[in-house]
Amino acid sequence: MKPVAASADPRNVFAAVPFMQMLGVRREFSEGGRARLVLEARPEFGNVIGAVHGGVIVTLLDVVMASAAVSRRNFERTAVTLNLDSSFIEPGRGTLTADGEVIAHDDGVAWCRATVTDAGGRAIALAHGSFRYLPLP
Repeated sequence: MKPVAASADPRNVFAAVPFMQMLGVRREFSEGGRARLVLEARPEFGNVIGAVHGGVIVTLLDVVMASAAVSRRNFERTAVTLNLDSSFIEPGRGTLTADGEVIAHDDGVAWCRATVTDAGGRAIALAHGSFRYLPLP
């Protein structure tokens, strides 16, 4: 695998990440330490109970927090996950929205939290994590 090539505007790197393209994740915004991602559930995301697989939901939690972290640094750095703690509240179905925010940061690390909600606005999963800032590839 190769790093995603940085474009003239580092804000556009998200759309070039193959995994996000495969999942069809749409970023609504990422600015000032906050971010929102949206995912439309598809049959291939399903688990045994007919809900979105927890791995897809954890991906949303992880990526929305990383997106919030890089927006806090005005996209001048990238962020990689140091740790992530997630909790599932109820099954996720339909359109899922992930909201993340930076709650503290220093020059090297951002501490974040995130929530995934369903189309009815019900929280289905929560997370907090820390992210190390690294130079852009």
